Amino acid sequence: QLQLVESGGGLVQPGGSLRLSCLASGLAFDTYAIGWFQQAPGKEREGVSCISSDGSTYYEDSVKGRFTISRDNAKNTVYLQMNSLKTEDTAVYYCAASSKKYPNLIDEYDYWGQGTQVTVSS
Repeated sequence: QLQLVESGGGLVQPGGSLRLSCLASGLAFDTYAIGWFQQAPGKEREGVSCISSDGSTYYEDSVKGRFTISRDNAKNTVYLQMNSLKTEDTAVYYCAASSKKYPNLIDEYDYWGQGTQVTVSS
């Protein structure tokens, strides 16, 4: 079983950057795919990016070229570097772990963190 804790959220101006971290505790972290999701007020939780156990990455079109996902298995941590932030990126960001190699659906994620708030505002 994994426990996930997100950190790194905060208030940033449009065009700014933040780096989110997802720290996992538990067994076999390096065998899980880790995804980042965002949930804006009044909206459903949506996938943003994912990194598989083999390092393959996926990005939603809205963040391609601005966000970068990476993992450091020695530190049991996945990062989401967010650059050129926009007001529409404002949301609670969650990380989640999936035992599937290439998860496609939110229901394929087994473990979730509590989320970290990202607010992009001038």
